[in-house]
Amino acid sequence: MTRWTVAHDAGRPEGRACGHLDGAGEGEPPARSEGCARCREAGLRWVHLRLCLTCGHVGCCDSSSGKHAASHAAASGHPLARSAEEGEAWAWCYEDELFLVPAAGEEPA
Repeated sequence: MTRWTVAHDAGRPEGRACGHLDGAGEGEPPARSEGCARCREAGLRWVHLRLCLTCGHVGCCDSSSGKHAASHAAASGHPLARSAEEGEAWAWCYEDELFLVPAAGEEPA
């Protein structure tokens, strides 16, 4: 399980903390994710995918028309999601609006 920490963000005040990191699991994505299921159902295209760190739900990013990762966070109360894009190692807390990176020495699974 990856441990996450708040990233330095020059556009926001220093010292902000995420109150959700202790409960962050590494949500297991479905055995075979074919992208954002809600976009597929609606005939929409997604830009990038996000993985819920609580339950493994795969949804589209805020740049996608559906914004299904954000709507999942709001509806489920699961505020943390990481990028599901290959080569990207970051996460986002929707509730605290904080950019997260793996803690020192950690690599996302």
